[in-house]
Amino acid sequence: MGTIQRPVRPHCLISPISSLEVVIDVVAAVIRRDGKILITQRLDDVDLARLWEFPGGKVEAGESFEVALQREILEELGVEIRIHEEFFTTEHDYITKSVRLHFYVCTILRGEPAPLAVADLRWIRPDELWNFEFPPADADLIARLARDVH
Repeated sequence: MGTIQRPVRPHCLISPISSLEVVIDVVAAVIRRDGKILITQRLDDVDLARLWEFPGGKVEAGESFEVALQREILEELGVEIRIHEEFFTTEHDYITKSVRLHFYVCTILRGEPAPLAVADLRWIRPDELWNFEFPPADADLIARLARDVH
């Protein structure tokens, strides 16, 4: 009853008997260092396997976006972060679900990123983002970051 639901557009129908879908909130970190941005590669056994993304994940029930992002980065990369501000938000409809992605500008407080719960990680220049395959939901953010001069 407490979950926010919205009417499904015809191309997003989950099942013949469903007329509502849940929007999943996802948080991700845009971490920069020395003119480069940290990206991670998804594991083999998850949706969108082996695609590249910005580190983060789903917000669990009862979590704030900030707590979820700190937890996800610690689990995936073993580092503590400082969250500065929300940089970009977008919503994307996949065949079976809709996601609302919240991207935050973050810096690493402690530790050096390691691929603990990701397949790989890379520090890349913004203009190199186009050389990696990302989920469709990240397209607008990638376009924005790629033309950014920071």
